[in-house]
Amino acid sequence: VSGILFGKWVGTIATTISISLGALFLYIFAGLFFSELVQKILKEKFLKYIDLFQKNEFNYFFAFRLSGGLGIPFFLQNLLPIIFKMKKRNYFFASFFGFLPHVFIWNTVGDGLNKYIEKAESFSLLKLILSPEIYTPISMFVVLILLSLIIKKKFFNVGNK
Repeated sequence: VSGILFGKWVGTIATTISISLGALFLYIFAGLFFSELVQKILKEKFLKYIDLFQKNEFNYFFAFRLSGGLGIPFFLQNLLPIIFKMKKRNYFFASFFGFLPHVFIWNTVGDGLNKYIEKAESFSLLKLILSPEIYTPISMFVVLILLSLIIKKKFFNVGNK
């Protein structure tokens, strides 16, 4: 929606800052009030990643965010770093830069949709899909999915090496 309302650039920056700050606030809040509960529930399941994250928390969390959180629900992605005791600065910037490509792609789609609607005399789904403003970001999304699979295999297959 932000791509439609604000265009791809302003929409991307506004959305990425907002989602990163929201995630950081949830991380801080949960860390203050629910740290023991999060440790109890998640620590054993993600034990094999603790050493990796503590060696280079920014890079691993960035890869985690860039890969879409490896299929973990978003609210749990924001709680998971509690077991790694991540620094708040690293959490925010790894989230920001990890979210950025995804947000840019979808804002570009929204901006392209807006431009198509402005230009088109009548609506055609096929023409919409074949317009460069739409198929280019969709192609980038496919590449990002493939990159996510590579990241998952390279960085997060700890026990399967």
